[in-house]
Amino acid sequence: MSNLLVNARDQKFVLYEQLDIERLLSTEKFVDYSKDTVGMILTEAEKMALEVLEPTYTTGDKEGVKFEGGKVLVPPGFHEAYKKFGDAGWQCCMKSPEVGGQGMPITISTACFEYFDAANCPLIMYPMLTTGAASLIEHFGTEEQKNKYMYRMFSGEWGGTMCLTEPGAGSDVGALKTSAKRLPDGTYSITGTKIFISCGDHNMCENIVHPVLARIEGDPSGTAGISIFIVPKYRVNQDGSLGEFNDVRTGNVEHKMGIKGSATCTLNFGDDGKCIGELLGREREGMRIMFHMMNEARLEVGMQGLALASVAYEHAVDYAKGRIQGSAIWEMKNPDAKPVPIIQHPDIRRMLLWMKAHVEGLRALNYYAAYCIDMSQVAEDPEERERWHGMIELLIPICKAYSSEKAFQVCSKAIEVYGGYGYCSEYPVEQYLRDCKISSIYEGTNGIQALDLVGRKLGMRKGANVKNLSYDMMKDIAALRKVEELRSYNAFLEEAGNALSDLTLYFSQVGKGAGFLVPILYAQPYLEIFGDVVIGWLLLKQAALATGKLGAIYAEKGAVGFRAKQRALVHENADVAFYQGKIATAKFFALTVLTTVKARCGAIKLGDKTPLEMADESFAS
Repeated sequence: MSNLLVNARDQKFVLYEQLDIERLLSTEKFVDYSKDTVGMILTEAEKMALEVLEPTYTTGDKEGVKFEGGKVLVPPGFHEAYKKFGDAGWQCCMKSPEVGGQGMPITISTACFEYFDAANCPLIMYPMLTTGAASLIEHFGTEEQKNKYMYRMFSGEWGGTMCLTEPGAGSDVGALKTSAKRLPDGTYSITGTKIFISCGDHNMCENIVHPVLARIEGDPSGTAGISIFIVPKYRVNQDGSLGEFNDVRTGNVEHKMGIKGSATCTLNFGDDGKCIGELLGREREGMRIMFHMMNEARLEVGMQGLALASVAYEHAVDYAKGRIQGSAIWEMKNPDAKPVPIIQHPDIRRMLLWMKAHVEGLRALNYYAAYCIDMSQVAEDPEERERWHGMIELLIPICKAYSSEKAFQVCSKAIEVYGGYGYCSEYPVEQYLRDCKISSIYEGTNGIQALDLVGRKLGMRKGANVKNLSYDMMKDIAALRKVEELRSYNAFLEEAGNALSDLTLYFSQVGKGAGFLVPILYAQPYLEIFGDVVIGWLLLKQAALATGKLGAIYAEKGAVGFRAKQRALVHENADVAFYQGKIATAKFFALTVLTTVKARCGAIKLGDKTPLEMADESFAS
């Protein structure tokens, strides 16, 4: 079975050559892992994705989730695939062996889950949400709560969700109405409704455990008064057996544009006054506890976007190589010219290279963020740990928002490559586009991610995180000046980086005065610029590595200084083809994206407030 999911060669390049993952594996925490071990893990992940998960992807979309007699039924084939996935140990592979995991580095599990998401992201949402919910209990639950819920969730025996959103309080979590009333035995009576709950109910597990945000009666309004509760679908007896139904009812399932195999539910808690919840952590710390899982959850959404972009790109390239149509452009006046694969047409090549640049850039970005999480856990020096953690805080909104936006564009261009066939459901790319769109909306819309970046993340640690990232970039820019082939492209990166720094400084200045609305108004364009610069930096770092590798191969093959020999090698040496592609990708991104950054920053610095100054009546209705 061919792999049209993830470019395994690029995956290994990022892990071994760019991130030098072996340095991480040499630490005490991950001493049981080696390059050979990681290679076997990735092979098994690819096999799981291709043989177990992917076969149910299209059928899951066509069949969708059913809601019959108050019960949620997942698509045919999901039960078996879900069980095989859990039995193989993937459910919580990144968790400690003490809770049933494998102690796998986040960087490696992230690479594995790129395969899983590319194969069937709607199905993978079930175990990932469960792991996230169980992680909250792991960090904030009592020993009794861990024994009662956590282990069965990490094993996949029970499911889990994340219950935040309400009908009258979408992104404004502080406006929630769900209430908790103290009971004499220390538990709480939960009453309220949550909407858009991913994997909120289904028939793959006998019990589903919901972390639910609610306000205890009498507590203050806003986010400061929110607590979080463990609310199982079925109560759990002291001996671990399932008890009575806990008055958690599914009101309906949403009929969605995409991810149709994932059950998106309305959940009603306590319609009959019999819904019991257990406080998780301390009272009025619900938001702090929930945010504990947000960084990894938002990275997972970024990875979902990357995975769908990856599989869309791989299919588009495969189709372009096999689709024969039209003569070569240089033969257009020759009536006897034979038709060629469409990959030979200039416009198709441009689109594919745009897709390639963004897919590989997103992979480098998201893997780097996962690597930062690992390094923050293994660093022995407190200052170094804080530096890595600061990088995570800064990059997570970029991973989530930039990845999901660009992934959607990649999926759209994949449809363009297919032409009219891409718009038809007999080909897979239209489903990738539909499934991808939600990634810009859930786990905090991309507008909220931008506000988080501008309003919170830039100023964290008095700007130290931004300064550290800028230092790392400028250090690499200085090194890139010595790479002759990349010098002019590096100049575009340097110009873009300086423009971003100037815009960041401008935001900090106007944000303190009457112009405070400007950073808010332009938060999303700012985030996109930030993402463009970071991706450009990572791609040019890759190009520098590739240049050195190519130099060694050319020397070995006697091709140094001989362009003809170098061009010939690309057809017979896979590494030459790969590294040349790396250099071309970075050059293309620098020319088409980085060259626009300075002008875009300048436009924002004009401080124009037209969207805010327009009368409501001027917007057509």
